[in-house]
Amino acid sequence: MPEEEDVNPYELLGVTLESTEAEIRTAYRQRSLKVHPDRNRGNPDAARKFHELNQAYELLLDPLRRMALDAKVRVKEARKARFASYDNKRKGLVDELEARERAFKKARVEKEEKEKARWQENERIMEEGRRMREEREKELNRRETERLAGEKTPIAEDEPPTLGALDTTVRLKYSILSHPLLTTPSSLSSLLAPFGSVDEVAVVLSLKPAPPKKPKRGTALVPFRQIGGAFAAVCASGRADHGLGNIEISWAEGREPDLIGWLKKMGKLETPGEREGNRQLESDDLAGYASSPKSSPGQQATTPAISSFVPSYYSSFPSTFPDVPSLPVPSSSKNASGLDYESLTLMRLRQAERARLEREIKEHEAAEEA
Repeated sequence: MPEEEDVNPYELLGVTLESTEAEIRTAYRQRSLKVHPDRNRGNPDAARKFHELNQAYELLLDPLRRMALDAKVRVKEARKARFASYDNKRKGLVDELEARERAFKKARVEKEEKEKARWQENERIMEEGRRMREEREKELNRRETERLAGEKTPIAEDEPPTLGALDTTVRLKYSILSHPLLTTPSSLSSLLAPFGSVDEVAVVLSLKPAPPKKPKRGTALVPFRQIGGAFAAVCASGRADHGLGNIEISWAEGREPDLIGWLKKMGKLETPGEREGNRQLESDDLAGYASSPKSSPGQQATTPAISSFVPSYYSSFPSTFPDVPSLPVPSSSKNASGLDYESLTLMRLRQAERARLEREIKEHEAAEEA
């Protein structure tokens, strides 16, 4: 009957597979008294429960039917036990999987923390390296500055500084309207010849505007062979009594050469004011200097005012200062290969310096027009 498959007789009677027939009978009497319909008149399920209890009692008292039931119950219990073990194993697998996931997450977090710590350490090392490099560069710059300052500073106080490349060069600015003849290097050389020998080949002249238009003003860089001539020309800047009216003469580099400052400091060079006070004392020297041939045969004769002015500044310069060598001019009979190494090097330096000066003049004129 189908109830036998759904209802376990042992459970209905409250006995086990090992119970004897006597125990089964005792259990039946006890249960039947509880579920009998006469005692449960108000319960509509009392008759059904009492019927199921009788069916289970009859089945358990039949040896063959009980044997078959026992086999079925044992198989069912074995299946339940097997499923229970499966559940336990499945639960163990789930727990193991969760443990692995937790371990993986922990390892990943630790790896990220290690990478972050390593990145921070690298950043710290890089920052420390940058700081050390900057400090090293500052130290090198400081040492280089000290070295350059040491090179510029004379070894002894009484030792004169080195003569610079432009220390003997002066810059002239004038109006062509006031001086219409000053349009060639030779005319400038003749104008400044009373102050000293001029390197006419290295004169740089710029007329604004350039010919064929009528120029309005001129700018020139004139190198003297001695710094004394350049100093005398700068001191006579703008003085009409010396033929330099409306002509501004200044140092080419825009500042007084170190040698001039050293001569003043050492008391070997007097300023124009001091020289004016001592002009009477030097009249004999002036006369002697005026009688000496200073100008070349092609140069114009100096006026008395200029002749009396120039020696007063030259007389303060030591006679041991050498002339500045002029720029060699190669001819068809003697090419550059015939020059010695020193002359060739000097020629190249002067050519480069002349190109730089021309470029500076053009830039200065462009700035003035703007």
